Amino acid sequence: TFGVYNGKQHIDVFVTEEMVGHRLGEFSSTRKFIRHGGKIQKELDIKKKEAEITAAKSAKEVAAPAK
Repeated sequence: TFGVYNGKQHIDVFVTEEMVGHRLGEFSSTRKFIRHGGKIQKELDIKKKEAEITAAKSAKEVAAPAK
């Protein structure tokens, strides 16, 4: 392993045969991707699923007495 500096910190990079000939900086990303949405998006998805479940239950209750 090598310690590769990405401009902020050193990142350990384990070198394999496929990496030979490349520059080490290619294997230490400089930007950290943070998913869009996160906690707020999860809460919205949970509320949406709960609404679908309650709608399905009410549809079953309405359909059951009609038999």
